Amino acid sequence: MKKYMFLAAATIVALASCNNASPKMDDQPAAADSANGAGLKIAYVEVDSLMTQYEFCKDFTLVLEKKSNNARNTLTQKGQQLQNAMNNFQQKLNNNGFTSREQAESQQAAIQRQQNDLQQLQARLENELANETATYNEGLRDSLQHFLAKYNKDKKYDFILTKQGDNILYANKRYDITADVINGLNKAYKSTFKKTEEKKEEKK
Repeated sequence: MKKYMFLAAATIVALASCNNASPKMDDQPAAADSANGAGLKIAYVEVDSLMTQYEFCKDFTLVLEKKSNNARNTLTQKGQQLQNAMNNFQQKLNNNGFTSREQAESQQAAIQRQQNDLQQLQARLENELANETATYNEGLRDSLQHFLAKYNKDKKYDFILTKQGDNILYANKRYDITADVINGLNKAYKSTFKKTEEKKEEKK
């Protein structure tokens, strides 16, 4: 379960830990520019900033971390119980503590069932966490695409690229629309969250 115990949910390119930094708008996104790709209008979004400043990411990351920690604690507890049972069996076996061969075989079979149950539990928890991560990735992708479709009706960019690490060797800050995207996504997310809470109140 190690690959799921430490959260590394892949999103557009990668998932980073979330913090409370706010986006900055030092340079405004560029308008249409004939020098920008031979008449093309291009912009880019910093993936790391998006992952760390989009409220949806921050909220869902906390949920996934909690589920991951709970799963790890559960497996640790069950694993310790299994280890104790195995130690007890070995100690009784060494000290001739069993009254019959059948009794020893019965306890050994019980330990085997306990081990099988632990393996099944581990597989189930891994699958649940993987499904939660897939749900997060899909939600993030859908919200970003939905926002960019609306955003680009006015901006009319030909390309909106993702920039993370060294996947783009150089990019002029004039074409950075990360702050616009983050602010827009957070505004939409807060609006959706508010409507959801209002519906919950109406059902009470």
